[in-house]
Amino acid sequence: MKKTLPLLFLLLLSACDTWGVPPQPFPVWSPIPSITPSIVTPTPLIIPPPAVTVISQVTETASQPPPPTPTLEPVLPTLTFSPAPIQSVGIDILGCNTGIDILNGMGEVTNAYVTVKNTGTVDLPNTCGLLRAIDEGREHPDKKVCVSNLPIQSQVILKLTVDSTYQKDTIIQVDVLSNEAILLRVDKQSCRDISLFGGAPSDVGVIKPIQP
Repeated sequence: MKKTLPLLFLLLLSACDTWGVPPQPFPVWSPIPSITPSIVTPTPLIIPPPAVTVISQVTETASQPPPPTPTLEPVLPTLTFSPAPIQSVGIDILGCNTGIDILNGMGEVTNAYVTVKNTGTVDLPNTCGLLRAIDEGREHPDKKVCVSNLPIQSQVILKLTVDSTYQKDTIIQVDVLSNEAILLRVDKQSCRDISLFGGAPSDVGVIKPIQP
């Protein structure tokens, strides 16, 4: 009885084998080892980038620089400094004499011979000599004598006449005027007798250069 049990178990096992080859046991899959994780550190990884050669193409254009823009500089007037015109005259009382003026119905008159000189830098238009006397009576027509123009550095001798008192010393005064403006006045307390110095000049009213 004990011998039949193992035999029966073998028969049962052989009756269950339909493949003829006993099945292999299922393989046991072992887990795939995991990759060690990268360690993140506070300092980042610095990988230098590959060197890149940049080729820059410069196109040169052959051109001349633009011409300079002309600038117009203001033309300043040339200042010329010229001396201011000066009106200057001189008077020389050459002398006096007395006479009787019958033509004008006057008695004794006093004639004064004066030299008027233009010593300035401009001509003197309408230059006149005017005679006054302290004992003057009626106005004589030759009390004032004029020339139309007295150029610079020129002179003229004028004969001026006033009505005076008979046989009395006469104090005279001579004014030089240009266009009625008095330029100079000269007084003479006693006019010397011109006959003592060669007599009356012959060139009265003639304009000449100033004599030295």
